[in-house]
Amino acid sequence: MSNPPNGAARPEARALLDALHPAMVALMDELSGVMFCAKDADGRYVLVNQVFVGRTRERSRRDVIGKRAVDLFVPELAERYESQDELVRTTDKPLRGELELIRHVGGAPGWFLTSKLPLHDADGRYVGLVSVSQDLRSGDADDATIQAMARLRGQIEDLLERGEVPSVADLAALAGSAPASLDRRVRRVFGLSPRQLVLRLRVDRAAHLLTSSSVPLADVATAAGFYDQPSFTRTFARLTGETPSSFRRRSSNLQRESRR
Repeated sequence: MSNPPNGAARPEARALLDALHPAMVALMDELSGVMFCAKDADGRYVLVNQVFVGRTRERSRRDVIGKRAVDLFVPELAERYESQDELVRTTDKPLRGELELIRHVGGAPGWFLTSKLPLHDADGRYVGLVSVSQDLRSGDADDATIQAMARLRGQIEDLLERGEVPSVADLAALAGSAPASLDRRVRRVFGLSPRQLVLRLRVDRAAHLLTSSSVPLADVATAAGFYDQPSFTRTFARLTGETPSSFRRRSSNLQRESRR
């Protein structure tokens, strides 16, 4: 993957390019079913692979570099992508396995699993992010399964919002399938067991509350379905690499710095 022909002269773009390892960038062009992009701190595309270009209306990388999501994709989806970017920036934490539609204006929608990682320069400053989106149609999950799992994920999030943690039996009932069949379908789309999916969404909910509110940690634990704060702290630290308090403190510091 060659350096972009335009847009790279901007300071934001150059800072991002300097933070990327050339071998990793070159490897992204070998992926046939995965979209890759790198966005600078200003939210503009600095690097993309050919699979990414193929999901837009543009004909070449030259036409994509320097643009934002809103320039390439339908507005309601572009807004979601940029909200994800902002979450990665303000929390300085990766976004992993987000099930979403990707579609440009006039194009056919496709289901993808997206992960985004923040990037920093040698001084630790945020310079942008890299994103990979796996095309689920290139695997063995059909559209009906993917759409059913997207609905199931929304139902899980609604239950968690109401303070309910669904069991595997609850999920099977929601999906209208036997537990064994549900397990296969969830693993096919998310690469997780149903129980692991629920746990990840609980931790995601906790992370959102930690960064968007000042409620006590004990209340965050309860809202995320944990029976006490110590069990919440252990699980959150195991899955994210840091305790809830340090996660909140670092996110708060990043938000203050971004407002300066």
